[in-house]
Amino acid sequence: MESSVNKTVLTNGVRILTQKVPYVRSVSMGVWVNVGARDENLAQSGLSHFIEHMIFKGTPKRDAFLIAKEVDAIGGQTNAFTSMEFTCYHAKVMDTHLTTMVDILSDIFLNSEFNPIEVEKERPVILQEIGMIEDSPEDWVHTLLLNGFWGDHPLGRSILGTRENISRFDAATIQTFLRQQYQPDRILISAAGNVDHDQFVGLITPAFEKINTGLSLPDRLPPDIKPTIQICPRDTEQVHICIGTTGITATDPERYTFSLLNTILGGNMSSRLFQEIRERRGLAYSVYSFASSHDDAGMLGIYAGVSPDKTEAVIELLMKELNKLEHDHIESSELYNAKQYTNGNILLSSENTDNLMFRIAQNEFNFRREISIQSVLDEIEAVTEDHIQDLAQAILKENKIALSVLGPDSVVSQIATWKF
Repeated sequence: MESSVNKTVLTNGVRILTQKVPYVRSVSMGVWVNVGARDENLAQSGLSHFIEHMIFKGTPKRDAFLIAKEVDAIGGQTNAFTSMEFTCYHAKVMDTHLTTMVDILSDIFLNSEFNPIEVEKERPVILQEIGMIEDSPEDWVHTLLLNGFWGDHPLGRSILGTRENISRFDAATIQTFLRQQYQPDRILISAAGNVDHDQFVGLITPAFEKINTGLSLPDRLPPDIKPTIQICPRDTEQVHICIGTTGITATDPERYTFSLLNTILGGNMSSRLFQEIRERRGLAYSVYSFASSHDDAGMLGIYAGVSPDKTEAVIELLMKELNKLEHDHIESSELYNAKQYTNGNILLSSENTDNLMFRIAQNEFNFRREISIQSVLDEIEAVTEDHIQDLAQAILKENKIALSVLGPDSVVSQIATWKF
């Protein structure tokens, strides 16, 4: 039986959520901030990600080596990530080591020094990370798609920022941005596993209740989508293709329909894209669709990596599949299989405390309430074939389609003249 989520709100607005799973020995904990790459202006682009790196570089109590040593000494796993709308610092430990892990995560989150020497050490690491993305054609064509679809809006920029920005950010710039953005009502601590809520709140409160509220921050501005074609000539063996079209927001009532639509289109090995382009025609090794949803906008995307001489044919097939999704009836067996696949993923992920910790945080940020796994399964079951087609027609009729292509100049330079 699924356990309920417990919630405590500190006087300054910091939220603490836990979900007890008594039959496991682990606890996963995350310190979340509702701040990401879309909260940066152009001159700040990359700062959220830079902060994520620097959080682990030392406090008055621990230097970078001691942080790593203490985590290793308790057999813990710790990491962090930055997205468009969130930054999360998370760890997983045995339940007997929770007190130690809370102390470490609280210390690095609240007391990081951002030593200028450490900033200079970390700068080339982030520049190398940017280089890794640029060196990976599949990753880079996705970055091009973001810019082609979202344009000048922050959603159209790389989370990593630009080389120019990373090269000039200093400790003072990083600290100023953190003080402005990391306000208590944007901070949430979630934990899932063999954890007692009252005990966890007792561990968290002394440190986090001291955070003071700052100046109010501007609301996020929704994007004005004006899709374009993005072409990147590069001497590669394959041509890498990304197509993006309108999606839905993270809280849209149709989000379960959107997820199933994506699964049917290209979300697994039995999907339309995989079967038509790889299995039946052998035109691509990698082909898939993906769905991304934000506070106020979303995108449905497709990726394929193909031989240069097959580029035009594959783009035509991708567009054909989008057209079929909009106009052709969905078979009941196809929807049933998508539901089974989705339900299986949900239930299997619920056996992992990391996933549960992520889930309760996302529900709180998006809906300010608990959403049980069973209610999600019920919502998925309620989706019909007509719901899928109605949503496909609603999002595709806007005809907002972006295309990004990376590959040999002899192929990609012609794309703007092709008719699809």
